[in-house]
Amino acid sequence: MGTPSDIKLIDENGLRVDGRTPEQLRPIKIQTDVLNRADGSAYIEWGGNKIMVAVYGPREAYPRHTQDIERAIVKARYNMAAFSVDERKKPGPDRRSVEISKVISEALQAAILVEQFPRAQIDVFIEVLQADAGTRIAGLTAASVALAAAGVPMRDLVVGCTAGKVDGQIVLDLCREEDNFGQADLPMAILARSGKVVLIQMDGDLTTEEFDRATSMILNATKRINQIQREALQGKYIAEQGGE
Repeated sequence: MGTPSDIKLIDENGLRVDGRTPEQLRPIKIQTDVLNRADGSAYIEWGGNKIMVAVYGPREAYPRHTQDIERAIVKARYNMAAFSVDERKKPGPDRRSVEISKVISEALQAAILVEQFPRAQIDVFIEVLQADAGTRIAGLTAASVALAAAGVPMRDLVVGCTAGKVDGQIVLDLCREEDNFGQADLPMAILARSGKVVLIQMDGDLTTEEFDRATSMILNATKRINQIQREALQGKYIAEQGGE
């Protein structure tokens, strides 16, 4: 890995370090029902990211003092495996994973009909097996599919993407080099049909015009990503009915 000064992230033809155009997504593949013992599960490959999600519940919240008498509690646990990055990560939760777990929990809670399950909890485990930038958004997008696969009642699927500034240019779906050496990173997630924003964060600086450009690119991309989510779920139900 080079340093910011010796890496050229966009070449003279306007192509990025991995050969993509500014508005091009990395390849995305989603599969459901990958874990037999979970109520719902999903596996996503998004660029170099490889992430597994397992959902359990709704079930009675325990210990009982954590129960909410009006709604279910959504507990997401985001974890990066020690082998998921080049330099081995110390096992167990750190400040970053705790923060990401919290924002994912809140985003999913906005999508789930939690009021239908008082005193219950829904557990979502997100395990990053291989990391290549944008893991929180990829994990959240897969978690939404896993919840739907588990039959958890939802207002809509949560779908997200990232954009950022690289070599002074706004680009979609940052890869690892762009995330490490770019000037800004903007992860964003919405409810697919309503467009309600359920997660937005920013690292770095963008002008108002750049921010508007980045969010517009993300919103356009979420339409394509949501179609991949829906195709994964359709494939699950076709398989359950014994179709092709």
